[in-house]
Amino acid sequence: MYLPKHFEQHDREQLVALMRERPLATLITITPDGPSADLIPLEFIADEGEHGTLRGHVARANPLWQRAGTTALAVFTGPEAYISPGWYASKKEHGKVVPTWNYTMVQARGTLRAVDDAPWLHALVSRLTDHHEAAQPAPWHVSDAPDDYVQQMLRAIVGLEITLTSLVGKWKVSQNRSAADREGAAQGLADKHAAMSALVRLAKPPGA
Repeated sequence: MYLPKHFEQHDREQLVALMRERPLATLITITPDGPSADLIPLEFIADEGEHGTLRGHVARANPLWQRAGTTALAVFTGPEAYISPGWYASKKEHGKVVPTWNYTMVQARGTLRAVDDAPWLHALVSRLTDHHEAAQPAPWHVSDAPDDYVQQMLRAIVGLEITLTSLVGKWKVSQNRSAADREGAAQGLADKHAAMSALVRLAKPPGA
């Protein structure tokens, strides 16, 4: 990943927050035919391993789990938005401005492990379900389904676990622009991209 220093995100709390708020990751592995990418919701466990651990599951029919032992890269993406040069104060001053795209991203890398264990999978899907159902008026629980059906479903999936060897964040949120340009971008984003607008307002320029 191309990562200029002024876009580096070292705040672990922000990295963890992004992964937990937007858990649907692009999981990239290498096959004999080249790179393969799968979208998989992943659970982040902060206190297991130096950089944390990711857990998820795939259908047994998905060959991804058979790549256990190889390096996997999970990419989590946060708020993103097109930035119009028309928003910059510097456009009126000298016109030397161009469009760009702002975004936030976390890349988590480690060795893939397959877990074919029913109790482990049951605990995982129960945690994932409870987390994602929490906002529902009447949350659904794994125990709401008949046990024999749950066991049938568990046999149809394989768990994934990645003990992370690196965790890197990139926050491209107009840090390289002047205060006036950042404010103009924040105002331009406010109506349709409130999350990015807030990030731009919080952005610290290089050296600050």
